[in-house]
Amino acid sequence: MIDQPIVQLLTALALGLLIGLERGWHERMMRAGGRVAGIRTFALVAVAGQVAGMLGTLLTPWIPVAALLGLSLLLALGYRLNSDEDRDFGTTTVIAALLTFLLGLLVSIGESTLAVGAAVIVTVLLHFKETLHGWIYGLNAEELRGILQLGLISAVLLPVLPNETFGPWDTLNPYEIWLMVVLISAISLAGYFAMRLAGAGKGIMITSAFGGIASSTATTLSLARMSQQLPMYRLLAGGILLASAIMYPRILLLVAVLNVELVQQLSIPLGGMSLTSFAMALWLWRKTEADGEFDSSQLNQKPFQIGPALKFGALLAVIMLAAEGIRAEMGEQGLWIVSLVAGLTDVDAITLTLTRMTDNGIGQQIAIVGITLAAISNTLVKGILAGAAGGATLLKTLVPGLGLSMLVGGLLLLI
Repeated sequence: MIDQPIVQLLTALALGLLIGLERGWHERMMRAGGRVAGIRTFALVAVAGQVAGMLGTLLTPWIPVAALLGLSLLLALGYRLNSDEDRDFGTTTVIAALLTFLLGLLVSIGESTLAVGAAVIVTVLLHFKETLHGWIYGLNAEELRGILQLGLISAVLLPVLPNETFGPWDTLNPYEIWLMVVLISAISLAGYFAMRLAGAGKGIMITSAFGGIASSTATTLSLARMSQQLPMYRLLAGGILLASAIMYPRILLLVAVLNVELVQQLSIPLGGMSLTSFAMALWLWRKTEADGEFDSSQLNQKPFQIGPALKFGALLAVIMLAAEGIRAEMGEQGLWIVSLVAGLTDVDAITLTLTRMTDNGIGQQIAIVGITLAAISNTLVKGILAGAAGGATLLKTLVPGLGLSMLVGGLLLLI
């Protein structure tokens, strides 16, 4: 049905009207005749693309090529005349018109779904021009460098790595290890920008929530150190518990990327720990008499650093080797020892390792127990760090929440 010529024609017309509506609205204040292309022109351009594609299929493929060249000349002439008169040298509308023609061609070859999806994306990008420019103007050098570095390790380095195993027990896969580095780095960078967009002025509650996305351990250390200048222990302890509460769903997200079958069972202990931590954080904040604010830049001096990413990759490789070695010598139950020890430093690495190993022979229940034990030991470490950096008063305030969370996780795991 969707491949019938009349349906294709109407589809091309619809996507042309969509893009043209945005362009017409954006340039609605321009003088009459001052626009290179408006809603009617965009609709006609899309229909022209569909008709040219259909004629190219029936007669000769040179027809859409000639039509595209002719349209390019017309748009170039209109752009030249418009820029000479209005001194407006923006090429966005011209590029959008050419893209609309190509989307019409896509419709003519039976790719209507792709064309409509692309039209929606193009319209959104065009409409949010000011917002996107505002984000660019708000970027500092470190943030831009972070985005470029993430692009480097994901789009440049990742595709060239060999996707095959080697080493002791045939364990190490460079592509998979680096993919995990990219995944963790992307989550951390997203958490950093989430903090930037929320703003530091909204207080510790929101900053703790976004800090938990990036690194709950880093957030714990930052809030604990702040207690020396801001002795609001209930508020800070609530922030630490909120960051921990968000860590558990983040673990589930990492697991879902590799093995969604584990999520349902794993969500019972981790969900219980998350809800407990959140409830205790809320209780502490309700008992807090004053509000506190701080600079969110204290959580992350740099949004992305290559050094920590490389260290994480090395740690992941070591844990993979240790896990496979212990499994070979002690059986699957020996992995639980690795989980407890690995969780003391980084819960993400052991989570990714055990999830990956479910594809290589270990039972799902072994992975679920190991990941939960790693989360429990990581929660214990937060208490130790908070006590060392923030002192006895903060630790005393924090212990009930962390202790109850670990107890709930352990009980739900046994059940």
